[in-house]
Amino acid sequence: MAQRIAVIGSTGSVGTQTLAVVAAAGRRLSVGALAAGADAAALEEQVRRFRPELAVLADEEKAAELRVRLRDLPVRVAAGRTGVLEAAALRDADTTVIAVSGCAGLAPTLAAIEAGKRVALANKETLVAAGELVMAAVRRKKTALLPVDSEHSAVFQALRAGRRSEAARLILTASGGPFLGWSAEALEKVTPAEALRHPRWRMGPKITVDSATMMNKALEVIEAHFLFDMPYEKIAVLIHPQSFVHSMVEFVDGSVLAQAGEPDMRLPIQYALSYPRRWPLRPQPADSPAERTLTFVSPGKYEFPALALGRRCALAGGTVPAVMNAANEVFVRAFLAGDLKFSQIVPLTGRVADAHRAGPADTPDAVFRAEDWARRRAETELAAVGTAVRSQVW
Repeated sequence: MAQRIAVIGSTGSVGTQTLAVVAAAGRRLSVGALAAGADAAALEEQVRRFRPELAVLADEEKAAELRVRLRDLPVRVAAGRTGVLEAAALRDADTTVIAVSGCAGLAPTLAAIEAGKRVALANKETLVAAGELVMAAVRRKKTALLPVDSEHSAVFQALRAGRRSEAARLILTASGGPFLGWSAEALEKVTPAEALRHPRWRMGPKITVDSATMMNKALEVIEAHFLFDMPYEKIAVLIHPQSFVHSMVEFVDGSVLAQAGEPDMRLPIQYALSYPRRWPLRPQPADSPAERTLTFVSPGKYEFPALALGRRCALAGGTVPAVMNAANEVFVRAFLAGDLKFSQIVPLTGRVADAHRAGPADTPDAVFRAEDWARRRAETELAAVGTAVRSQVW
């Protein structure tokens, strides 16, 4: 019997690759709901191909347009936050794929968990902002949260070689992004177009910029802490420019198990949907691992202020990681719009986090309030620096 899925963020990078997995899986998978932001044309195309019972656009005006576009099909169209949450908790769905980026992932993740769905999570910000809250809900509802990020999927797969208690250390790999080894002077002149040219992965704009600053890896350390119940001091990061080894687990006997493969998001997406089984996947042609050079370097060789900031905010706990995450979103958006230098993203994010008075992140409202505060404070910081940046020519 086909597993029925709901995809939240279906028109984004992970969402479209999820639907590519669905198309290749044949009768193993079917689509019950698709939800996206504002791209009516793209969602129409997906609906016509995968025929879900529910289609949702968060933008209410675009949802009205979608209703017109789909008036010849027996599909229900919903709009806004209510529609997104309905799709996440769709009654006859077995698994909900959370493929939206940023803070927008928390509410649909919680809605899916509360409905008892198995969740395939491609949104690391959800666990960064509310890890304790989300994992407590997973335990209470006795459901499963499966990682879709390539690094966390790699750890999840490697951990199957032993008991969780036998894992001594998690080692997350990082490509180092497009600016590995660049001087501080060169980073001052980075353009949005340059930051969006990741050397290995095809991803959405926000996560691609986060990979360039290494904020992405800072968020992943926090995500790994909650997913695998591992103390921060036992989570390491190694720079691995080839992006062939996606992460490793070191066990108490000294054995190190790695999950490796071509940089292809379809693999971790499919594994989250097929778990505990493996389905065939036609990968891109690759050389044998024995025929390639793999390098691993401590991030201490380079200066990655985002990693230090992430650990500092993680150890502070409470609402501080949520504030860091929300402020970073604001500054990344400003950089992509040409209103902020690349080199300013992490320092300004740290300034907002340092100004925050931490509280417990024990309810959704507490997390949302902290995120709202962070966005307002980040906009204030932007107003102070924006005029000088906008006067420059990229």
